Parts: sequence; structure tokens; C-alpha cells
Amino acid sequence: MSAFFLRSKPVVFLFILFFSVIPLSAESFFDNFYWSFNGNLLYFAADNGVDSDPAPILPSLGFSLAWQFWGPLRVELTEDIYFTNYSYDFSRGYPMACNPENRSAFVLGFITGIQITGVMPVNNNGTAVRIFAGPAADLRLITLAFNLHPSDFSGDENDAQLQTDAIRDYFWSKGRWFMPVAGLGMDFPINEKFMLGFDLRTWFPVYRLWTDQDLPAINNWRFGVSFRITPRKISG
Repeated sequence: MSAFFLRSKPVVFLFILFFSVIPLSAESFFDNFYWSFNGNLLYFAADNGVDSDPAPILPSLGFSLAWQFWGPLRVELTEDIYFTNYSYDFSRGYPMACNPENRSAFVLGFITGIQITGVMPVNNNGTAVRIFAGPAADLRLITLAFNLHPSDFSGDENDAQLQTDAIRDYFWSKGRWFMPVAGLGMDFPINEKFMLGFDLRTWFPVYRLWTDQDLPAINNWRFGVSFRITPRKISG
């Protein structure tokens, strides 16, 4: 037993040292994390002509989690969730967001981004400007629209199932889900516990460099205005 103890002393020492250091390191590590939740208005820009529904302005909810890894720089995971109705125009060859009376498909979108954020303090009370950019993906769940009528399944190009299948194939092919984002924001202290902020964001349809080049120039660009709440770090 004593021989075993002597042989294990270095292991026991490292074990004790590991668990005595980890709480301090973990506390320091997690002190560099920031999270927030936000409400957004998203504008899905489109110019499809007078015979189509207007480009939608959609409400959405989201959140972000950021890790400050060096100086003013953070790596930030963002998630924005929206939903809307779509139809597919076979004469144009692409889907269009539409009003409920013209719907064929229901689209639930998860705009997921990983961005680098630079945070620049403005004063000593916590006010700061943020500038950010990074890759993002619109991960769409596409199903038949709800409460369709039997007449919506006509078997021709107006058939809701055919349109839904075409919409799914379109959005998930040729990298049309890839939409990098860039923007800027600002945060203000509203009390001792929370910051109020806003963001202005643009999502770029970079896939149009290799496909959909004949679409109107504005189509598939996205713009967003967001308000966000961020818990403040309590010092001391």
C-alpha cells in the first residue's frame, strides 16, 4: 500500500493542482463571454414587377453569444429566426415571398452566422460601437403552407406540392443558403444590469456571382434593423 502511495504521489499532486487551478481559469474564461437577445425587422429585397406581391418586411427574434478572445475582438455566434409564405413562379424560374392568399409553401428560416466583432468603447459608462462581419447561412425548413384548399392541388404549375418541391430544390441548391453578413451597432447602458443596443445589418447573396445572374439586381439582398438587450458585466 505504501509503495503504491509513493508511486502515485506525482499523479495525486497533479490531480489536486488541476482541480485547484481550473475554477480560477474557468472563471476568467467565462468572464469573456457575452450574450444578448434581439428583435428584428428584416427586409427581403425584391423587384419582381407589378404583377407580384411586394417585397416582405418580416419580424424575427434572435440571440447571440460572443467570446472576447483578444483586446477589442470577439467571435460571435448569431441566430435569427423568421417565417413567411412563398410561391414558385415557373415562368420566372424562382420562388417569391408572397401574401397568404397566394401561398404554396411555408418557410421557417434560421439565419445562422459566425462573425468577428470589433468593440470600441465610446466613454467610461459602457457605451460602445460594434463593427462586425462574417459568414452566415439561411437554413430553411420548407413545408406545405398551412390550411390549403383541395383546389390548391391542381396538378399543374399552380399545384402547391409541385411549387413547394421546386422552392425546396431552389433554396438548397447552388449555395443559395450562403449569405455573408456585415454591419454595425451601438450599445448604451439603460441601468446597472442591462445594455440597450441596435444593429444595422446587410446579408449579401454572394451565390449570385455564379448563379441567378439574370435576376433583378436587388433581388435576394437582405437588410435588417435590430434592437437588442445585453446583460452587463458586474465588476467588483
